[in-house]
Amino acid sequence: MIHKEFLWGGASAANQIEGAYLEGNKGLSNIDLLPYGEYRLPIARGERKYSDVPEGLYYPSHEAIDFYHHYKEDIALLAEMGFKCFRFSIAWSRIFPTGLEEKPNEEGLLFYENVINELLRYNIEPIVTICHFNVPKGLMDEFGSWKSRQMIDRYEKYAVTLFNRFKGKVKYWISFNEINMLLHKPFTAAGVSIDENEKRNQVIFTAAHHMLVASALATKRLREIDPDAQMGCMLAAGEYYPYSCDPEDVRVAQMANQETFFFIDVQARGEYPRWVIKKFERENIHLNVTDEEIQLLKENTVDYISFSYYASRTSKANTEGVDTNTGNAAGGVVNPHLSRSEWGWMIDPMGFRITINSIWDRYQKPLFIVENGLGARDKVEVDGKIHDQYRIAYLSAHIRAFKEAIEEDGIPILGYTLWSAIDLVSSSEGQMEKRYGLIYVDKDDQGNGSLRRMKKDSFYWYKKVIETNGEDLDPDNFHKSK
Repeated sequence: MIHKEFLWGGASAANQIEGAYLEGNKGLSNIDLLPYGEYRLPIARGERKYSDVPEGLYYPSHEAIDFYHHYKEDIALLAEMGFKCFRFSIAWSRIFPTGLEEKPNEEGLLFYENVINELLRYNIEPIVTICHFNVPKGLMDEFGSWKSRQMIDRYEKYAVTLFNRFKGKVKYWISFNEINMLLHKPFTAAGVSIDENEKRNQVIFTAAHHMLVASALATKRLREIDPDAQMGCMLAAGEYYPYSCDPEDVRVAQMANQETFFFIDVQARGEYPRWVIKKFERENIHLNVTDEEIQLLKENTVDYISFSYYASRTSKANTEGVDTNTGNAAGGVVNPHLSRSEWGWMIDPMGFRITINSIWDRYQKPLFIVENGLGARDKVEVDGKIHDQYRIAYLSAHIRAFKEAIEEDGIPILGYTLWSAIDLVSSSEGQMEKRYGLIYVDKDDQGNGSLRRMKKDSFYWYKKVIETNGEDLDPDNFHKSK
């Protein structure tokens, strides 16, 4: 049985839902500079400058789904579903518009205070991500973003501002969203671009170190300011399988898993793994780590591990002649034993359970599932409804998998916030067509639409799941309660 305090809910991100990108004195962020279309991926990977694009492009984050003006309506819908918690992020550039200000922007703080108060009014626990793919443009221009050690102090000021303002109201914080995405999409994850004269891994791991130190410092300051609150890290998870029992395939998968866990090793264990230190030696990567930083990392590990899971991954030493179109940033090859989503992602509920066990076995800290869902093309049918049975089937199978991890494997899991509570701009493609929500938002990839909210069939199904504390996962039963 799942414990009665289990936190059922959904997740979102400021840059994918808020819109109002310059309202309330908000400044520009890295994601505000990511256009829809052919230039998005090269910029996201840090391979092309955000300014090196033609004029007139569409930038999805500028309006997104306009949660900024619809938050009361949206939170009422979450409450109707019975949410116990809601994971959202704060836009750094809404609090410090350029990141360089000495004093925070009161309008930005008041917006999030209103959101938090509205959640608490419905007894919905706020789960707050401090930095979810959000860096003020001013810090990118001044310092090159996380390439610079000066970012640590700026992040500390930002985090401390939040801790003081929301003390006693927010119990669960997350320092960085999917921190390991820095390895794959450095501009998206951290506002980092790679210049032509720079060595990619030197830039990536320098930025990684600064982010890890900032996370540890924020953890330290949270415990000083609000000792009843908890700090979590956040991993883009998904176990790498070897393509075969060929030892070369097994070794490649092992190395891919080590790379995935690198950031969390530091945040949860407090020190760099030995393999990465040897990698730095081989590749002549220098981080200029201080003794003070080593101690800070060691003494300020996180309280819990949060993570996203959408799909497992598969590694092969020799990929010649093998399908590598997996649809996700982490790469790998297509697993012939699994079905795939419309965007090519592997659908693997058992992989969810395997991943949960791997994370628990490695860290022995409470886990929090903060993203899991299916991106699909939803259609409003002639009856005016959205019958997303495919999403219900995906979620049912994956909830069953983590229930087994709790009930049969004995793993402590704090909660589950599916991705996503409501349709939003997809991070990778910038699309609305790739829908994840339980609530439909009338908007298309070009930004057209009324923004009207509609409940999908999955809305009613998840409401039943929460009501029964995960006991009734039957994909068909929800019709009886509508």
